[in-house]
Amino acid sequence: MPETLIPAGSTVGALQIRPLLDPLDNRILLGHALGLSRVSLITQSERVLTSDEAGRLSALLARRLQGEPIAYIVGQREFFGLPFEVNDAVLIPRPDTEVLVELALERLPPGGRVLDMGTGSGAIAVALAYTRPDAVVTALDVSSAALAVARRNASANGVNITFMASDWFEALGTEKFDLIVSNPPYIASGDRHLAEGDLRFEPAGALTDHADGLSALRTIVSGAARHLASGAWLLMEHGYDQAPAVRGLLADAGYSKVQSWRDLAGIERVSGARLG
Repeated sequence: MPETLIPAGSTVGALQIRPLLDPLDNRILLGHALGLSRVSLITQSERVLTSDEAGRLSALLARRLQGEPIAYIVGQREFFGLPFEVNDAVLIPRPDTEVLVELALERLPPGGRVLDMGTGSGAIAVALAYTRPDAVVTALDVSSAALAVARRNASANGVNITFMASDWFEALGTEKFDLIVSNPPYIASGDRHLAEGDLRFEPAGALTDHADGLSALRTIVSGAARHLASGAWLLMEHGYDQAPAVRGLLADAGYSKVQSWRDLAGIERVSGARLG
């Protein structure tokens, strides 16, 4: 898209009447480019864009028209009512994952120790630590770039989390937890969704296990028992069609109370069970 597509002299109001993008996307990028809130976009509708502002907005619109996710363009996404920095080193937190947080909060005992595996942006760990300041939260990831983002998000939201660089359970030693949660890579290699929409821009290693979509889930199920206190829960997010397979993994490993829960769209999105 040429930089002159948004000419200097355009007004804030005019740019919202016939937007080049979905109206919501358009408002977000317009507000981001000009440093205006949603209310200000209304109250300053007669504001005229300078040449620099028009160029800045044009560049943002061009990125979105190429398919880049809004969250990466503005560098932020809300999750569980909290703001999170995001960039292309981490997945974009999604509303479906809030189900996992809610289930975890229901099962986390007072002063409980919780482990978030493959933390990415830190969304799950930060949401738990913020909502339950009594909890002792540990989060791990194999990606140093992701851990840097997660640490900044913990600091920005004022929570205390122990972050670890670890390939799943590798660096944990003999430590045990009252709850383990994870949103691991679960898209199978070659799945068409990897080449569609926002997923094209997100880190492949956080989306796919480069296998059948269940290898990370198998690793977590097989290793979690050594790090769970008696009666503790293991909760995992997974793909829309994987609930039966994940329940099978949990049952075969000897967990009790094996079950799945549905997300806002009615899809079985989280499965889990209790040790002992």
